[in-house]
Amino acid sequence: MKALHWLGAVRTMARPRGRARVMTNAAAALTLLAGLFSLSLTSAATVPSATAADIKPGEWVSLASGPVPATNPLQGFVPYAGQYNSLPYSMEWFYLPVNAVATGPGTYDWSALEAQLNAIAARGHQAVFRFYLDYPGKPTGVPAYLLDAGLATHAYTDYGNQGISVSPDYNDPRLAQAVDSFIAAFGSRYDGDRRIGFIQAGLLGFWGEWHTYPHDGWATPENWSASATGQQLVLQAYTAAFTKTKVQVRYPSTANSNMNVGYHDDSFAAETLPGSGWSFVDKLQQAGATGKWLTQPVGGELRPELQQCLFDANPCSWAAPEQRDFTGSVAATHASWLLNQYAFSPAYVGTAQATAAAASQSLGYRFQATGFSLAPGTVAGQSTLSVTIRNTGAAPFYYDWPVQVAAVGGDGKIARTWTTSWRLTAIKPGMAPTLATPLSTGGLPAGPYTLVLRPVNPLANGVPLRFANAGQDQTLPGWLTLGRTSV
Repeated sequence: MKALHWLGAVRTMARPRGRARVMTNAAAALTLLAGLFSLSLTSAATVPSATAADIKPGEWVSLASGPVPATNPLQGFVPYAGQYNSLPYSMEWFYLPVNAVATGPGTYDWSALEAQLNAIAARGHQAVFRFYLDYPGKPTGVPAYLLDAGLATHAYTDYGNQGISVSPDYNDPRLAQAVDSFIAAFGSRYDGDRRIGFIQAGLLGFWGEWHTYPHDGWATPENWSASATGQQLVLQAYTAAFTKTKVQVRYPSTANSNMNVGYHDDSFAAETLPGSGWSFVDKLQQAGATGKWLTQPVGGELRPELQQCLFDANPCSWAAPEQRDFTGSVAATHASWLLNQYAFSPAYVGTAQATAAAASQSLGYRFQATGFSLAPGTVAGQSTLSVTIRNTGAAPFYYDWPVQVAAVGGDGKIARTWTTSWRLTAIKPGMAPTLATPLSTGGLPAGPYTLVLRPVNPLANGVPLRFANAGQDQTLPGWLTLGRTSV
């Protein structure tokens, strides 16, 4: 049996007491494997050397922190679909009319959606998008076969529409059935698609934002909105069709607070913080959904009027303080991403650009590996790697992408990869769990190796999920370096 020697690439310290259980019976295991398996660990402040101090088997090794990644998958500021150079980004946004896909009763042509997803994926990004039936100022998104069948619609001039689009009768059973069938076909084809980050429920109301203000029965007597029953049927269809890809809806309510949907605040910062009775956080509180961010994502759009001035030295002085409190709004909502087109075109300059970049980085999760250990396994030729990962961000990561460990040979190539059973979704903000995985070392050719770690973006050319560690990208791009070993 080959002896395995680990060399740490970072400074070491005594293992915290709270993690001592991982090392329970380490001495007994060493005795059991004596003569078959030997383990040693050394480290240096920079590049390991033969003169580094020896560490006993199972010694806890601290990992140095590093800069916050410029961008990470499924978080940060998001532009409309396209190529931009002002700020790094990992997702792109677009709208699509339903009639671009729905060609007849139960018949669909997905080529328009495919074109968008493929173009975005080719740039290494995931997509976030919504379908609409009514977008003020754009031609109607209602399928032609429904209009031809006599579906009632409302003409309007609000929001600069001037009669271009029409608001359909959302409570017509024919439209309800068409929407239900569309969602089922949509989910059957795209649930879990690696090109998609998040889907917004859309479909209902102006811009697919689930309101028809001022034609809502309050501002004006006539109410064009979908009924509460109709809204619930749409969400039931979405949660049945999408069990992998996360879906977001515009407004928190008691009707959706227990459903597997997240939310999007499309007036972020301007109408986010509580106090008015109708703000986004007010609605979260009224729905009993203030803790829903722990399992379901929050996104949205930075209010367009705020985008150009919010990161100036004197931010949007014309707005009330609570209407321009970006940091407070992130803390209150735990938002992961925000549409902010101004950040990319025309783009910020000078200190505003640096402030906006930091604001983008403050959204979503932030992982940092604080330390690791390698202990003998319970069988010959096997070790147990334990890594503590903490989330210092505002939100969880909402998908359990595979997490891999790899041994990189002296030639710079990966000699062996192990896929762990670790769940990234379990690492909530403020938590720092220690995750363990067995590593089978039998059959590895003799020679030097470097142990590295990475979550795997399912989009092959997607933005790597990087850690806020000094060892990130040190050995291979997209991988976090833990330490060096020789077999």
